[in-house]
Parts: sequence; structure tokens; C-alpha cells
Amino acid sequence: MLKIHNTLLRDKQVFAPIQAGLVRMYVCGMTVYDYCHLGHARVLVVFDMVARWLRASGYRVVYVRNITDIDDKIIRRAQANGESIRQLTDRFIAHMHEDAAALGVQSPDHEPRATQYVPAMQRLIAALEQNGYAYVAANRDVCYSVRKFEGYGRLSGKSLEDLRAGERVDIMEGKHDPLDFVLWKHAKEGEPAEAQWHSPWGSGRPGWHIECSAMSSELLGPHFDIHGGGQDLQFPHHENEIAQSEGAHGCRFVNYWMHNGFVRVDDEKMSKSLGNFFTIREVLKKYDAEVVRFFILRAHYRSPLNYSDIHLDDARVALTRLYTALKDLDTAPTAIDWEEPHAAKFRAAMDDDFNTPEAIAALFDLANEVNRMRLPRAAAQLKALAAVLGLLERDPVVFLQALPAADGQPDAAGIEARIAARAAAKRARDFAEADRIRAELLSQGVVLEDRPGGVTEWRRA
Repeated sequence: MLKIHNTLLRDKQVFAPIQAGLVRMYVCGMTVYDYCHLGHARVLVVFDMVARWLRASGYRVVYVRNITDIDDKIIRRAQANGESIRQLTDRFIAHMHEDAAALGVQSPDHEPRATQYVPAMQRLIAALEQNGYAYVAANRDVCYSVRKFEGYGRLSGKSLEDLRAGERVDIMEGKHDPLDFVLWKHAKEGEPAEAQWHSPWGSGRPGWHIECSAMSSELLGPHFDIHGGGQDLQFPHHENEIAQSEGAHGCRFVNYWMHNGFVRVDDEKMSKSLGNFFTIREVLKKYDAEVVRFFILRAHYRSPLNYSDIHLDDARVALTRLYTALKDLDTAPTAIDWEEPHAAKFRAAMDDDFNTPEAIAALFDLANEVNRMRLPRAAAQLKALAAVLGLLERDPVVFLQALPAADGQPDAAGIEARIAARAAAKRARDFAEADRIRAELLSQGVVLEDRPGGVTEWRRA
């Protein structure tokens, strides 16, 4: 029985979909004006894991992850680059897809771009205006009247009084209340034509918050099962989504809210100003993509994730242990035997709010059994269970040789050259030299394994 920690209620709840057998899930995706960073990697991997487990549990899943392709930062970046908004966003969407694929992230069922849903956003704003939640401000922006929505602040646990005390808003913005937020931005002088749409309120473009309310309701309906995203979106973005969607449709918006924890770097908040900001591409130059995925999944999705070379190196060693257990055993695709004790432990962990650390611990327990008994059946079970998390899907030899060389380690060509030199030494009966080459490679983290027929395989330790 799956339980999910619901941010709205701050507790684990038994999961019961609105429609039996069907899960509708929406996750806030990327704003595409730059390369994806480690925080994006965590969102991508975490909710890919959630979708995989829901499907493994027998649900049909409709997974929507949006793309924000119109935004102040996008406009500024395109203008600075001297290119169109579409050229900029198309390029970084392609880069995002490359990064996601490298991390083993399966494509969502729908990936709407905000610019494709502007008419739906306008219909939603019109409904809010009709229902008394929206008004045209003095500066011709359309704003949402927060105080008219009963229960604003439930998701974030913030009271209106606390929020009001913390606001510093220029009254020239024309809002009725500093807490009010923009639904439709009136076009400003100098903004490109491609950033403007005709509307009942004049030429302009949507605010950020209305985008997700419109796209989710268009693709999943006004009331759906799961809404996810990073912890940083809990307020104000998701709080505002609730106010917009429920104010427009007059029904509950989402049943289960899920938020993954922050990424920290060497126990400090990741920030460009601190110089500890890493894109996915930068990390993948140094670490195998599956190692990065494994590193993300080793932590519970709600806990902080501390990125450091030490932790990534440890993840590489741990994942290598799992792959080594599968080496030289037949792991033909097989259905998971959920009655088997390790699988039962894996399932119990995943049903407990997607507890991937405990699920991975079950994989290591099974790997120990595989190493001890060398039974193909157990190895196939290990591979099948790990595949639920998007792990251990490569040939073990391919993985063990594909690991990026650590500092001081030779590359693949250098290793093959030393293996050839060792073979020549053995043919010349210079066994001392052959042993010296083996020992030298071992000291550099490269293990040689001699096979029948004079074949030598290698792997990184």
C-alpha cells in the first residue's frame, strides 16, 4: 500500500487515485534560457523515479512536465544574444533533453510549452475576473487578489499577516495589496513582438504562475492526483497555482503535493555568487551519468542532497559493486518475483513514500547473495529490481570500462596498450614483467581478469 508524504497536510497519506488504476501527475519543469544545473537534475531524476514506481505498481500514469519558454530572463537573454526567443529556447530545450536522456530520465507523456497554451491562460484569467479574484491594476497588469481567496498560505504554512509583514512592494506597481501577484503582464516598451499576445486586457504576456495552472488543467483536468516540483517552488509558485486553479474552477486542485529537497554543494547552498554552481554537463565531464543518477537516488527525495566529489566517488564505488556482482552471469530479462524476500523489502521501501535509500539497501543485500551463490536467477532478479529505478541497465563490462578515468588513472587506450605489453611479456616468459604491469595497473585502480583462451578483460575498481 503506497503512502506519499503530502506537503499540504505535512504527513504521509495512503495513496488513492481519483480514478481507479489511473494516476495523473504534473511536475513543474525548466525555464529554458541556460543549461540545466544539479537542482534540475534532482527534479528530473526524482519524478522519473516516481513515475517508474507508479507504473511498476500497476498504475497507468499520465505524466506532464512543462517547459517555461516565455519569461523575463528568457527575453533578456535572447536580446543580449541578438537572437529570437524561439531560437534561444529551442536550443536549450534540446540541451535539456540531452541531459535528461544521459541521466536515464524517460520522457514524460506530455511536455507542453507555455507559449502553446496562452489562449488557455487567457480563459483562466477571464474566469478569475468573472469570479471576482482578478482585477486590472493601474499599470494595466491583471493581478490576482490574494485576500479574496480563503485559505491562501495552506501549502506553505504562511499566514497572510506574516506574508504582509515581509513584503517590500513599490506602490507604483498599482496593486490593491502588496501580496497580489500578476496574472497578465501588459506589454512594455522595447519588448519584442514575439513576447506579446493580444488579449482582452491589451497586448502582453502571461505571468509565470498562471502558466502551470492552465497547462495542468488542459492536460489533466481541473482536479488531479499528484503535483510535484522542487522545494523552492512551494511558495509562492505552488501556493499561487492553488489560488488560481481553485478560484477559477471552484473545485479542489490537487490531492497530493510532493516536493524534493534542495541540493547543497559541500554543505553550502548552491549559488553562482558562491562559485559552487554546477551544470549537469559540467558534472558529466567528470562522472558517469548513471553514477550521478545513483547518487541522487541514494538520498530520500525529501532530504537535502549534498553534492561533493567525495560523495560522487563513493557513489561510483558503490554502483561498481552492484555491476561487479552481475559480471559473468546470465541476466536475461525476467519478471520480478515480488514474493522473494529482497523484492518484498524493496517494494515495502518504495511504498513508504518512495524510500529509495532503503530500496537500494535491498539491492545490496541481494548483490551480496549473488556474489556468494553466483546464481543466474538471483542476478536476473537484481537486474530487474534495479531497472525499476533506472539502474544496472547496461552490460556490466560496458559500465566498468566506461567509467571516466580518475586522476592518475590511464585512459582506455593506455590500458589496452599495457595489456598488450603484458601479453608480449608472458609470451616471452618474462613473468616478472607481466606481474609488474598487472600490479602497476591495480595501483592505478584498474583490475585485470584473465579469461580462458588468453583473453584479458579489465575494469576500473
